[in-house]
Amino acid sequence: MNRNIRSLAFAAAVFIAAASFTGCSAGGSKHNDGSISIVCASFSEYDWTRNIIGDSDGAEVTYLLSSGIDLHNYQPSAKDIMTISDCDVFIYAGGESDSWAKDAMRDVSSKDMTVVRLFEVLGDAVKEEELKEGMEAEEDEEDGGPEYDEHVWLSLRNAETICGEICDVLCEKLPGNESVYRSNLESYTSELRTLDAEYTEMAEDSAKRTVLFGDRFPFRYLCDDYDIDYYAAFPGCSAETAASFETVTTLSDKLNELDLDTVFIIENSDDSIAKSIISNSGRKDVSIETLNSIQSVTQKDIDGGSTYLSIMRNNLETLKKVLD
Repeated sequence: MNRNIRSLAFAAAVFIAAASFTGCSAGGSKHNDGSISIVCASFSEYDWTRNIIGDSDGAEVTYLLSSGIDLHNYQPSAKDIMTISDCDVFIYAGGESDSWAKDAMRDVSSKDMTVVRLFEVLGDAVKEEELKEGMEAEEDEEDGGPEYDEHVWLSLRNAETICGEICDVLCEKLPGNESVYRSNLESYTSELRTLDAEYTEMAEDSAKRTVLFGDRFPFRYLCDDYDIDYYAAFPGCSAETAASFETVTTLSDKLNELDLDTVFIIENSDDSIAKSIISNSGRKDVSIETLNSIQSVTQKDIDGGSTYLSIMRNNLETLKKVLD
């Protein structure tokens, strides 16, 4: 969506939500029973939070993007803004795709809300987007400042750091549940570290250490963690959908030069660019595989048992198969 159109749509939503709050009180917990509400912009944040809470009472967690809309295309409705305004804890990444959050909180949010911004939690661990050989730059660059890769959740090591911060905030909000939250965090951290070790073993045992994407590339954090090189058609947050002949040619040349037998795409993506790369390479022994960037998880997926760890494990199994 054009950024100016998105800004106008957001401004309208904020105005409607603000009007709805005229005369309403702000400040303090919104729940008479002492419970708190937590709103998470994306699925990873939601799943981490509910694992820390576990079966304990006192906290209600809302996942804003449960319809499955891609993070890069989401703009909050007036109802979403009201949900954020009425919460006690708001968790979001803090990248370009959820830049709307800053305005939402400034205009209508409770003064007692605690905000967990993943970019702030990770600090220097947040990486700038790379423009690698063959990758198409976005045409719609509005300024010359750095573009930061917002897909921080695709690092299990980042996940551990963020979960620690979420746990601290929950313990501050509901100190009576601290022992439960700390115990749940310890168990979940152990699972994160186990999966991280399996990724490390996969990478060390792999004959190939390069992946090629005929698509956006949101996996820089994951690849950097395990020293896996990559080539791709677009940066992770690109809105471009059509690759130039030069990009297709460069990537098909890389496919042949590195003797790769797979072109990756991300979930819910059109595979036309991947097919063009394979066709241009002149080879028939190349397959297309999907890695899940955890950007469009639906409520139906959740009801079916999808979790952050299960999706990351599925990605691991795909990489094992391809890089072996």
